[in-house]
Amino acid sequence: MAKQSEPDARVLIVDDSRLMRELATDALSGLAQVRCAEDGEAAIDLLAREPVDLVVTDLEMEGMGGIELLERSRSLHPDVAFIVVTAHASVDSAIRALRLGASDYLRKPIQADELALIVERVLAHRQLMRENERLRDALQTIEACRTLLHCLDPGEVHAASLELLLHGTGRRRGVVLFRRDTPPGSHGVVLRGFPEGENQSLRGRLMQKVSALRLDEIREISVLPHAPFEDALQQAGSAGGPVLAVPMRGEEREGGVAFVFEDGNPFDTAAADRASLIARHSALALSNAERYYRAKERAFIDDVTEVYNARYLLQATQNEIQRAERYDKQLSVLFLDLDRFKLVNDRHGHLVGSRVLRRLSEVLSECVRQVDTLARYGGDEFTILLVDTDLPTGIQVAERIRRTVADTIFEGENGEPIRLTISIGVAAYPQHSRVREGLLDLADKAMYRAKSLGRDCVCSASDLS
Repeated sequence: MAKQSEPDARVLIVDDSRLMRELATDALSGLAQVRCAEDGEAAIDLLAREPVDLVVTDLEMEGMGGIELLERSRSLHPDVAFIVVTAHASVDSAIRALRLGASDYLRKPIQADELALIVERVLAHRQLMRENERLRDALQTIEACRTLLHCLDPGEVHAASLELLLHGTGRRRGVVLFRRDTPPGSHGVVLRGFPEGENQSLRGRLMQKVSALRLDEIREISVLPHAPFEDALQQAGSAGGPVLAVPMRGEEREGGVAFVFEDGNPFDTAAADRASLIARHSALALSNAERYYRAKERAFIDDVTEVYNARYLLQATQNEIQRAERYDKQLSVLFLDLDRFKLVNDRHGHLVGSRVLRRLSEVLSECVRQVDTLARYGGDEFTILLVDTDLPTGIQVAERIRRTVADTIFEGENGEPIRLTISIGVAAYPQHSRVREGLLDLADKAMYRAKSLGRDCVCSASDLS
């Protein structure tokens, strides 16, 4: 026969009568785990060591009586329920106990069945109140998570989620680390609750470590003895210790892990439940961000070459100019046009021409960094934004691209080799222009000057004057 599991409820019987204590213990057997104390002082000591759900206490005892026990326990252990027992014909003392917060009362002599019934009723009511509290808590958390519905950028989702986790768990310090494959270079760190000095130092150290950390191995919410970046915390002068690790992942590529620091206050079940609820809403928000990114990507991607289109180029150029101005950086723009590409279409057909353009986009992508932007401007014209790049370096990159294209053999109809050359114009911010239209126009004019000089060459906007 399988062993019967022990009841979860815990009841403390307080009475100076041994007979009463034994009677109550027998009556509650199978209903609760029963502890006994022979007076109020012993009960206070036991409550300090072992939490209980319910205290059944006699009102009249030597030393500390039931009323005083109830008053002291209400301040020390406000969540504990009370049932009082009185031997008086009058119920005045019991009524006073009810006014102090007792759940019910019994008159001596106690009947075992009556005691068991009242205890069961009080415990059931207590359980119902706890369930209601959990429901209210869950509803409040769900309501707070509505803010995530308005976040379409993954970084915003992670930052908002960390705020919710800190509030939901009653903690002050937290870190989110997230990695993204696309767009490149978009790994991120979110910090909350750290002093400014520690914040700056820790952020820099974590940005260096985030790509190497095994975040994917953290698949479930769990309490870890320390964060996987404990060394970075120590180097930044921050305290470490146990953390609640909360993974947050979308349906595809978006994901990260939040680390909420215990800071001497161990996490309970309620905190873990709230964290789980927040993590589920974060996953939905990240999935929404993924769908938004896919939709935006389709609107900005050229169908033939699968690189960015002119619409995206205009937006990206404006953004990069603003960034260069904010951080006092330089920016080079390359305008590229294939030489005599019309002959390819006329001789091999437009299907082959499209295949050549697609292969050309691959060649160009291999010639630039992930942080740079390659776009098809239209027809056989391409544009490249080289971030943090001055004019001399931009010209060097353009020359490398020109040589690479000239050395590449493209495949025509029936495998026939096609060789192409390219003319490139280069303009730089802020040297040639500080506005988007001026920068693109000067790069375009420099490209046409390269055409006029015989094609297969690079010209700078400086050569136009």
